[in-house]
Amino acid sequence: MDIKRIKQILSSSADIEVHYNGASVWIDQLNEDGQTATVHLRGPLKERTTVEISELKEV
Repeated sequence: MDIKRIKQILSSSADIEVHYNGASVWIDQLNEDGQTATVHLRGPLKERTTVEISELKEV
């Protein structure tokens, strides 16, 4: 996924499904480096992790 699409998803009110390593995640923010994003798994767990945006896939 690219920076432009990450920004579109973050500003959208729609529920856009994104996967990281096959798991459905919410994108919390695009990090200042422009190469990574902070995400967390959909569901009750709110543990956040930083991932490369190139590894995020829109479903």
